Amino acid sequence: MIAITYFYGGASMDVDNIPKPVLDALKGLVYMDDEQLTDITCRKRDLNASLRVTNSSSVLAEGLGRNNEFLYVVVKRSLDQEVID
Repeated sequence: MIAITYFYGGASMDVDNIPKPVLDALKGLVYMDDEQLTDITCRKRDLNASLRVTNSSSVLAEGLGRNNEFLYVVVKRSLDQEVID
């Protein structure tokens, strides 16, 4: 599972334009082929909004502390493939 969050502070790009270049960059590093991916989450969040962050990693905290736009990408094991919620 790949979870991508785009944090921006001004004008932002369309959320549907974010995943493809990120997934292409991860090919060969995280997986051999993007055919292996079963789950992708992509979202964008305004740095000027009142964000509530739970379970923050040190990397996410550092990115938020800089207050500049950035991508936060998390790779983890996919959820149960037989369960759709």
